[in-house]
Formats: sequence, structure tokens, C-alpha cells
Amino acid sequence: MDGSVVSGAQGTHWVEVARLEDIPRLGSRVVATATGDIALFRTSEDIVFALDDHCPHKGGPLSQGIVHGQAVTCPLHNWVIDLNSGEAQAPDVGCVKRTPVQVQEGRVLLALRA
Repeated sequence: MDGSVVSGAQGTHWVEVARLEDIPRLGSRVVATATGDIALFRTSEDIVFALDDHCPHKGGPLSQGIVHGQAVTCPLHNWVIDLNSGEAQAPDVGCVKRTPVQVQEGRVLLALRA
């Protein structure tokens, strides 16, 4: 990881934060940012998602949860969070902030505010 920065719209920068192989399949990795920890999740199809690393229920560390399909189950109280939307699956209600993410030539980039 070289921390490359590419300017984007409205003060957003794409920042290289990891390599795809740094994130285990059906697992996660945490990236510390100025606004808090972001969890990177990798599916079995190598799709990467980025969400704040806290469950909307009681703040549990989603990065320590179980990734299945395109969802993660919180390790504290088994809330299931959709990785596409950040929404808790019914009957639970709540949402986790998502961060735009891209994978380019094996590099994982996050859209972070300057």
C-alpha cells in the first residue's frame, strides 16, 4: 500500500488503503481514518464494501462479524447488516454509514474527504 491519493469531486479524494489480498475472502480489515474506523469487507466473489466499523444496535465491531453473501452479522447480538446499503435486515432497524470503495488492479481505494 502506498497511500496514493487521487482528487475527486467536492473535496473527496480516492486514497489507496489496502491491496485486495490484504482482506481475507469472507473476512474484513479495519482502516483507521480521521473520522473513525472503517471496515473493509470482501465477499467470496472478491467484491469489497466499506462501512463504519460499528453496528447501529449497540456499536459492536462489525469487522469482527461473519461475512456471508453480501451481508455481515454483528458479533454482539447477531444483527445482519446488508453490505450494499448498510441497512439492518428486518425485523431490526438501523443503518451504518457506507464509504465509496473501488478496486483497481488489486488496489483498494476509499473515497475520503480532504
